[in-house]
Amino acid sequence: MITVLIADDQPLQRFGFRMLLESNQDTQVAGEAKNGADAVRRTMELHPDVVLMDVRMPGMDGIEATRRIVESGGRSRILMLTTFDLDEYVHAALRAGASGFLLKDAYPEELLAGIRAVAAGDAVIAPSLTRRLLDAFAHHLAGAPAAADPRLDTLTDREREILIAIGRGWTNGEIAERLTLSESTVKTHVGRVLAKIGARDRIQAVIFAYDLGLTRPQSPA
Repeated sequence: MITVLIADDQPLQRFGFRMLLESNQDTQVAGEAKNGADAVRRTMELHPDVVLMDVRMPGMDGIEATRRIVESGGRSRILMLTTFDLDEYVHAALRAGASGFLLKDAYPEELLAGIRAVAAGDAVIAPSLTRRLLDAFAHHLAGAPAAADPRLDTLTDREREILIAIGRGWTNGEIAERLTLSESTVKTHVGRVLAKIGARDRIQAVIFAYDLGLTRPQSPA
């Protein structure tokens, strides 16, 4: 059973999410929060598997709440909910440690699939959407490359190659095909890369690659 904390300042929105989650056999509502500070406190109390976190809430917003929850070192993972697919806060939310984001008008099955993916330790945003998102927010990442990060020195040449591929938004299948590897081998390499750079998921690895200048937005075709 996947336990979920619903963090949203709109009572009707919380009610809708609760109805959906309680009608599903493998999800259970652990509790609700009406703002960011409440979300942090309730997460510390309830230790849910997943927090459905609204971006925009009064007082402490979802981004700061996400940052505090992640920094606490707890096991709860954050699925950010936003009204617009290119919301100006999405990049900041992902950098704060969210495992992905979904639109509030997503279909119920999409939200449930996202919750399951996050609970299993995966990122919700598909590689193709990751590429589009980071291309759209390239101006946030367009400054001078950061100083050399010591974590890069822990990667083998192959692992660095895999990191660059992840940064380009390639799926495991695309990496396997282009580097002439099996998908199982790619999956193993991806896992080692994430562990070595301390990334929670592929999204964080993409941001890491962009920040260090290992990859840049692709030019339009």
